[in-house]
Amino acid sequence: MNRQAPLAGIRVADMSTVVFGPYCTQILADLGADVIKIEPAEGDSARNIGTPQKTAGMGPLNLRLNRGKRSVIWDQKSEPGRAAVRQLLETCDVFIHNIRPDAIDRAGLGYEAVRKLRPDIIYVHCTGFGLGGPYAGLQAYDDIIQAASGVASLLPRVDGNPKPRYLPTLFADKVSGLHAAYATLAALFQRTRTGEGQYVEVPMFEAFSSFNLLEHLCDATFVPPTGAWGYDRQLDPKRQPMRTKDGYIAIAPYLDDRWVRFFEAAGRPEVLKEARFIDKPTRRRNMSQMYEVAESILPERTTAEWLRILKEANVPAIQCNTIDDVLVDPQLKASGLFCEREHPTEGGYIEVCPPVRFSGFDYPERRHAPAPGEHTDELNRELGITADRVAK
Repeated sequence: MNRQAPLAGIRVADMSTVVFGPYCTQILADLGADVIKIEPAEGDSARNIGTPQKTAGMGPLNLRLNRGKRSVIWDQKSEPGRAAVRQLLETCDVFIHNIRPDAIDRAGLGYEAVRKLRPDIIYVHCTGFGLGGPYAGLQAYDDIIQAASGVASLLPRVDGNPKPRYLPTLFADKVSGLHAAYATLAALFQRTRTGEGQYVEVPMFEAFSSFNLLEHLCDATFVPPTGAWGYDRQLDPKRQPMRTKDGYIAIAPYLDDRWVRFFEAAGRPEVLKEARFIDKPTRRRNMSQMYEVAESILPERTTAEWLRILKEANVPAIQCNTIDDVLVDPQLKASGLFCEREHPTEGGYIEVCPPVRFSGFDYPERRHAPAPGEHTDELNRELGITADRVAK
């Protein structure tokens, strides 16, 4: 069996910054692509997220986000630097960036200009907002997109605090990065059929709104609406991790027969005789109240006791972990999600490995995240660029 990585031989020029585009290219690099990260002299700003162990610009997020990539610094304000980028693009299958249209056109790297260098190139533009709408050209960050997409309005529906709030993760950036990754792969696959490249626009606002509205458009889907937006189960304030005698646990009975088994396993079958829980339709209408009753029962036993009882009853349940707990979770340790590596300049660190497994290939040995411009000389040699022709 040929166990070569699926993107081996694919070269990607990556001029994206922060998380949206670089998360996409991290995935491409994990799959074997040769990703060339073109950075400004000071490096991508995401390099400074978190506290570096030794070297400025080598923060912890950078070690994951830019693994497997090569970094070059070519002065884009100089003609030699711009010429180096053009020469690289002639050798690339994919060009990805998140620069606004007017700026990328001024740099001479708009789609029409780039396709003259490489007619079959896959040109992936990570935009904040779709270029066909009135927000085109506005700057976009995760906070902006969470607010605009309605995501910041979800927590008020859960806890009654009317103040909109961000979900505390780079949700929009990472979801949009996943959209960019599958879009790039689809365009590459289409090229194998047609031989043609194309322009691919991945708008963050539209991508994240699509993601959010999958369930939360809900009864506002119909014309006219049959009800309000919002998937009630996800917005139920009682459907939260619950306290046990010594910690917190998540339960997800979800299906009616599992709720019946939960109350029976908990030693509380009489609950099912109450009028509000007497049959399946009634229990469905009053599911929030069932969570409320469960919340009153769970403190009677420890988390370990509940996990044993509910496993025997075939009721989905799991302990509620902190990030520290996740790092030693036996499932994740057994699946090999984490490994400890030694960076050549930064020392030991924990690698969060690609989560998807393939029977047809092995992941290539990943390069450590590079220092800004670490591979400039290497790429100059590969492309035949002499030192006096390019400013670093």
